[in-house]
Amino acid sequence: MTRLSYRKRKRLMGEINVVPYIDVMLVLLVIFMVTAPLLTEGVHVDLVQAAAKTLPPKDQEPFVVTVDKDGRYFLNEGTEPVSAEDMQVRAAAVYRRHEGKIDFLVRGDRQTVYEHIIQAMVNLQQAGVASVGLVTEPTEP
Repeated sequence: MTRLSYRKRKRLMGEINVVPYIDVMLVLLVIFMVTAPLLTEGVHVDLVQAAAKTLPPKDQEPFVVTVDKDGRYFLNEGTEPVSAEDMQVRAAAVYRRHEGKIDFLVRGDRQTVYEHIIQAMVNLQQAGVASVGLVTEPTEP
């Protein structure tokens, strides 16, 4: 006797199981959320308090030179000190690239020698920057 056996063929599934990819994505999201605030720390300076008007917000981030209490220069949120010549070269390149439509600011620690802050402003002017602002903290009421 021959028995006819009907076996059902398993059909190939043409879909991708995305559950493991979602798990990996969520883990990466948590890692980036935890590490992102640590990366934008920059150099801490104790700014001078002054009752000055705040600048209106612009589309472009300003070019910021930070002068710490030892007189070292840092650019934007960087944590590596740069030389005065390197600061001039980078400032001139940014000024030309943005056609002068970017703010240049100097953040000076309150304990630094005044000469270091003035020298940073002079270096920016020698790079071709027409206007340089100073960053302060607002006074407490």
